[in-house]
Amino acid sequence: MASACLREELSCSICLSLYTDPVSLRCGHNFCRVCIVSALDTQERDEVYSYHERPLLEKNRKLCNIVESFLSSQPEQEEIKVFCTYCLESPVSAVRTCLQCETSMCLDHLSAHNKSVDHVLIELTSSLDKRKCRIHKKHLEYYCCEDAACICVSCVEIGTHKGHKVESLDKAMKTKQEKLRNIVEKLTSSRAEAEEQVQSLQDRRREVQEEAAVTTGKVTDLFMDIRNKLEVLERRVLSEISRQTEEISLEVSDLIQQLEAQKDELSSKMRHIEELCKMTDPLTFLQHQESDRGDTYGVEKENDTESDPKKIYSVDDLDQCLISVTLHSGLSDLLTGVKRGFYIFEAADILLDLNTACRNVCVSGDLKSASWSIKPLNYPQNTMRFTHCQVLSSTSFNSRQHSPSCG
Repeated sequence: MASACLREELSCSICLSLYTDPVSLRCGHNFCRVCIVSALDTQERDEVYSYHERPLLEKNRKLCNIVESFLSSQPEQEEIKVFCTYCLESPVSAVRTCLQCETSMCLDHLSAHNKSVDHVLIELTSSLDKRKCRIHKKHLEYYCCEDAACICVSCVEIGTHKGHKVESLDKAMKTKQEKLRNIVEKLTSSRAEAEEQVQSLQDRRREVQEEAAVTTGKVTDLFMDIRNKLEVLERRVLSEISRQTEEISLEVSDLIQQLEAQKDELSSKMRHIEELCKMTDPLTFLQHQESDRGDTYGVEKENDTESDPKKIYSVDDLDQCLISVTLHSGLSDLLTGVKRGFYIFEAADILLDLNTACRNVCVSGDLKSASWSIKPLNYPQNTMRFTHCQVLSSTSFNSRQHSPSCG
C-alpha cells in the first residue's frame, strides 16, 4: 500500500508513469521532460498557449534521485529491453511508446515525434497486443460499465457491447480510482479503530500485569505471614499440651510417692505379723498382742480411706477442649487476617424501588425480585417511573456487578 502511494506521488500527471528526466516549472509542478515539451508544443501549435513566454524547464535532480531510489528498492523483475524503432544503425534504449504509431522511441526521436503529431504516449512496453481488442484488432479506448471490460470502438458500434453504457478509459479509471480512494478511507478508518483497540488491549494487558504483580506480592506476603503465625500457633498449642502433660505428670508422681510410702508401711506390718506368727510361746505371743491392741493393720478400718490399699486413684486426662479452643481461636484469627488482606465479597440484599418500576414490571412484596407482566400494572403516576422494562434498586453497592433475581 505504501509502495503504491509513493509510486502515485512519483508519477507524471501527463503520461501517468514514473518520472523520466523530471523537470520543474516555476509554479512548482513537475513533469517528464518529453511530456511537458510535447504539451507546450501542442499549445503553441493550437494557439492556446497559457504563458506569455515559454517557461524554462529546470531539471529536478532531487526528484530524479528519489525516482531512482524508488526503482532500486522495488523487487527485481526480469528486465525487458525495448529499443527505439527508428534507431536502425545501433540499438538505443527507448523511453516511451506511441500508442497510435505502435512504435517505441528514444529521447531524440521522441522530441521530433512530439513536434510533428499529437499522439498518446504511454509507458514503455513491448506488448502492444494487450492494448488491442482480440476480436477487431483495434485499440482499446472505452470501458463497458455493464460488462466491466475494456473495449474498442467497433465493440461499441457493431459488437456485442452495442447499446451498453460505455465510458472513456480515463473517465472509468478516475471513477474506479475514486471508489478505491473511498475504500482506502474506510479501511484507514477501520485500521485506526483496530489500532486504538489494539492499544487499548495492550494498555489493559499492562494494567492486568501490574495488578497481578501487586496481587502476587500481597499473596506472597500473606502466605509468609500465615506461615509465621501458624508456627507461632503451633508452638502455643504444643506448649499448652506440654503444660498439661507436665501438670498431670506431677500429679501422678505425687500419687506414686504416696503409694510407695503406703507400700513400705504395709510391708513393715506384714513382716511384724509374720514374726508373730512364727512365735511358739503363747505367753510371749499374747503379750505382744496386748501391746498391739487396737491395731488392725489397716484391714478392719472401713472409714480409713487414706490407708486403704484398694483406693482407686484417678488422674485427669488432657484437656482436649482447651487445646481445641486454643487451636480454633488461632485459626479464626488467621482467617480474619486473610479477609482483611483480601476483601471477600458477600451476597448483599437489594431492595427494589417501586417508584421507578415500569408498569410492565411486577415487584415482589419483599422488594427483592421482579418479573415481567403482560398486563400493565396500576402503579401511581410518577416522574421517576421507567417507560421501559426497568426498575432501580434503592440500595447501592460498593463495586462490581450485581443483578436482582428475575422471574
